[in-house]
Amino acid sequence: MSVLKVIEVLSSSELSWEDAARAGVAKASQTIKHIRSVYVKEQSAKVSNGGITEFRVNMKITFQLE
Repeated sequence: MSVLKVIEVLSSSELSWEDAARAGVAKASQTIKHIRSVYVKEQSAKVSNGGITEFRVNMKITFQLE
């Protein structure tokens, strides 16, 4: 039997929402083993001077406990 845990992670990128999600998973994988999936719960953006300056994602990461 396996036991899974879900954590919520906020991440951002100046390039895109996809890049923000990738950066969040990459950072989480430095300290968390056995990541199984990621669910992007929300997307938002920071706007400055009429343009998007930062893409943000709020996501849930699921991983297996050892």
